[in-house]
Amino acid sequence: MTGGILAHVLVAALGCLLLVAVFTDLKGRTIEHWTVAAIALLAPFYWWTANYALWPDVAIQIGIAIGVFALFAGVYAIGMMGGGDVKLLAALALWLPIVPLFNMLFIMAIAGGVITLIALIFHKIRKLNGQIEVPYGVAIAIGGLWVMSEHYFNQFA
Repeated sequence: MTGGILAHVLVAALGCLLLVAVFTDLKGRTIEHWTVAAIALLAPFYWWTANYALWPDVAIQIGIAIGVFALFAGVYAIGMMGGGDVKLLAALALWLPIVPLFNMLFIMAIAGGVITLIALIFHKIRKLNGQIEVPYGVAIAIGGLWVMSEHYFNQFA
């Protein structure tokens, strides 16, 4: 993720929107449509500030996002993930080239496992009935924030 000051401002805005997604997912187990829309609609501005060429850079980013959406829509179809989580992943995929995306998915999976374990323990301790609700948007945001911060905090990246 390179570019001028505007690119950094857009990355900061993405970080803030991911934090909003975390808050709403924790509060009500939903990710607001406007949050996902803002993430998706800011991506072209980031592409412009980062000097992405329409072909192949932008086309690749859109293809990656479509692939991520299709893959996780399948996960949604079998009841393993919420629709807001799928949309958030696809919107975030518009920002991340393939290698950072895979890094984000790896961190997301680890964070999701930890969050699921915490939710399971909480569920058992409180002796709640019904299915466990896991705020997976938190794991997605952790993965996204981790990958975004690597550019700024990892001198070897």
